[in-house]
This record gives sequence, C-alpha cells and structure tokens, in this order.
Amino acid sequence: MSDHRTYKKIEIVGSSPISTDEAIKNAISHCGKTVKNMDWFEVTETRGHIVHGKVAHFQVTLKIGFRLENS
Repeated sequence: MSDHRTYKKIEIVGSSPISTDEAIKNAISHCGKTVKNMDWFEVTETRGHIVHGKVAHFQVTLKIGFRLENS
C-alpha cells in the first residue's frame, strides 16, 4: 500500500510591533501549541497599523498546512 498523506490547511493571523518576520514566527509558535504535524506555511496577506506616521504593528495572514494523522 502506498504511503500517501492527507493534509489540511487553516488560516491564522500573527502580529508584531517589530517586523513581519516576527509576526510570522509569533503566529507559527502560538499555532504549534494546539496544532500538530505542521509542515508548511504560506503568507497570503501583509498589512500594518500606522500611528503618528510610523508603523505601530505588522500583521500577517498565513495559511498553515499540516498532516492529518492516520487512524
């Protein structure tokens, strides 16, 4: 029998006052506390919050792909 895997994707949003990279890392770290077998991510949207003419927060929308466990 072949070893085919089945994956699922979810969408999450991470944020950071430091950078988009930090927003991605925050999102993946937090998601990893409840989602197992994460394999990949895809950034689908990047936006930010401006306060007094400066970037206050970066916000990144990600799709996370993870393997479903065999039953």
